[in-house]
Order: sequence, then C-alpha cells, then structure tokens
Amino acid sequence: MIMVDKKLILQNLIDNLRHELTELEAAANSARAEAIQDDYKAESKYDTRAIEASYLAGAQQKRVEEIKIDIQMLEEIEIKPSLKIQMGSLVLIEFNNQARLYFLTSTSGGTMLTIDDQLILVISVFSPLGNEALGLSAGESFEVETPKAMRTYKILNVY
Repeated sequence: MIMVDKKLILQNLIDNLRHELTELEAAANSARAEAIQDDYKAESKYDTRAIEASYLAGAQQKRVEEIKIDIQMLEEIEIKPSLKIQMGSLVLIEFNNQARLYFLTSTSGGTMLTIDDQLILVISVFSPLGNEALGLSAGESFEVETPKAMRTYKILNVY
C-alpha cells in the first residue's frame, strides 16, 4: 500500500471546502438579491416568495459561515509524526478482514478522497469511530456500537 502525504490530504479537504464556499456564496448572494427584488413584492397576503427567498438566503449565509470555520479548523491542524492516533493521523484500520485508510480531522467527516490511487475516508474525531480510535496505536483494537451490532476494529498502522 502506497502511503499518501498527509499535507496533501489536508490541502485537498481545504480546496474542496473553498470550492463549495465559492459556489455557496454566489447562491446566497443571488437568493438575497431575489428577496429584495420588486418582482418578489407580495401581491397578496398569501404571496410568500420574498419571505421564502430571504429564509433561503439566511440559511445559505449560515452555511457559508460554517464552511469558513471548517476551513479555519483544517488549516490549524498540525501534521506531526506520532505512534498514537491523533488529529491529522492517517490510519490503516481493519474491519471484517477489510483494511481501509482513514484520515482523522475535526471536520469534513464522511468525505471520501482518492489521492495517488488510494481511497481515503475522512472521519471526524467527534464521530464514534474517530473518538474511539484517538490515542490508540498499531496493534490495538477498539469497539464501536452501531444500531445493528457492536463492531470491532483493529488498527494495523498509524502514519
């Protein structure tokens, strides 16, 4: 298995969020502009187009702020070598005789990246899997309770 540069993983996550931020800011600006257009002025008490457009703009602006915080959190992650799993660790974990690479961060959990032909699943340290893995080393096992069953994972390597 080829190892992937952790800084490259982090940069990919930041780039993905910046792209999403650009698109969302444009959408929020468009929704905000629609909300104040004369065409959207209520023609009757049942006409709620302007109100709906302003709600949409508000929700999009809230997501814009969340993405900015996510980017800042990712930019603050220090990539440093460690034998124990920590934020910024790339970890090879086995479940059901299948090994998978995981990258631990504070945000962007559930993101799948392919870098240098390696599939990497990003998990948040706040997720059950990420939380249980924190602080462990290669060779150790841990369990995570799911709605269907208790799952046992084994840490094969920490990069």
